[in-house]
Amino acid sequence: MNIGQASQATGVSAKMIRHYEEIGLLPAAQRSFSGYRQYVAADLHTLRFVRQARQLGFGIAQIAVLLDLWRDRGRPSGEVKALAESHIRELDARIAELRSMRATLASLAEACHGDHRPDCPILDGLAGE
Repeated sequence: MNIGQASQATGVSAKMIRHYEEIGLLPAAQRSFSGYRQYVAADLHTLRFVRQARQLGFGIAQIAVLLDLWRDRGRPSGEVKALAESHIRELDARIAELRSMRATLASLAEACHGDHRPDCPILDGLAGE
């Protein structure tokens, strides 16, 4: 498959496929005689894996570790679980931060009359007043 076909088959943009090759998440593609990238089934599996990991919010460094663990059929599953649980804790912290941000913004919006008057508690709150 060429890069466009690989992109369509995996849901990963051609730009991201090139990026993943550049940073080493995906092995460098084979090239045709005319220089076009060519992808095989194993590459597509890797791209789908990376796409799913990204959708779950894993960072590039974490995905690299997960890929190594995925490729190592003899790995202990405990390492994978530990990485997943660590990521869950990170997600929980981000969720708590987002909830706090939402509560603050909701409070500011509630205090704003939203009418013709120029005074605005939202802008005052952003200004630290």
